[in-house]
Amino acid sequence: MKLVPIEKRTGLTREEFIENYLKPSRPVVFTDLAKDWPAVQKWTFDWLRENHGSLDVPLVDNHIHDADKYFQIAKTMKFGDYLSLIEKGPTDLRIFLFDIFKKIPELADDIRFPTIMDGFLKSYKYVFFGGEGSITNLHYDMDCSNVFLTQFQTRKQLILFSPEESRRLYHHPFTVMSKVDPLNPNYEKFPALKGATGYETILYHGETIFIPSLWWHYIRYVDGGFSLALRANNSIFTAVRGGMNLVRHQFVDKSMTKLLGLDWQHWKEKKAVENAQELLQKQA
Repeated sequence: MKLVPIEKRTGLTREEFIENYLKPSRPVVFTDLAKDWPAVQKWTFDWLRENHGSLDVPLVDNHIHDADKYFQIAKTMKFGDYLSLIEKGPTDLRIFLFDIFKKIPELADDIRFPTIMDGFLKSYKYVFFGGEGSITNLHYDMDCSNVFLTQFQTRKQLILFSPEESRRLYHHPFTVMSKVDPLNPNYEKFPALKGATGYETILYHGETIFIPSLWWHYIRYVDGGFSLALRANNSIFTAVRGGMNLVRHQFVDKSMTKLLGLDWQHWKEKKAVENAQELLQKQA
């Protein structure tokens, strides 16, 4: 497996972004897309703790994608206590896909929707918090939106893969998930992964990564920290595909998981291997 650095750009214009990154579906890191947001200076651990520490927040752990605990909340905690926890050191407890703006509407005044492209979904603003070393497993976003992920205070490592690499990543059918670990690749178990090309970056405070629609991403919290995801859609095709993914998840994957449990998980793993082997045989 080869990892290529993701380009970082300052002063990228709307026209350049659309022609060189959005249309060809190519990731890029903006160093200054969020430079005028009050949140970049305001949202520190101390400020969030002092002003909103009493909020109850839902936490997930590394079992979030287990067949018998799919997307279950592990526990709840006071926001201030959780912030202190991730400042102290490693933990696998994360705030995942949380619309904090429904709980604290005034925080929306601290961000700005970019003008770098059209189609931002202004009702879908999510925050992600995690401790040092915590992981978001390899996946692509179910709604198939383009994602603009802005990092605050600390560092986050991201590894992205094009949708063309799906079979090499052992994509589990009826899901948007892969069990491949790109930081610790197991070529004996996943031999097709050897031929994959990934794109890697470390995201720093105030930087924003553009994750194109349908692109796979794996995230590691280098330090305890947090980020904000804004979503945009520029294609009817991907919007329809996102709707189909939601239906497939709700009516196929969740139903079969309830009905068959781990047997359904094992079938998906087997099918992912068969699809990867078919690719390797075609290329032999």
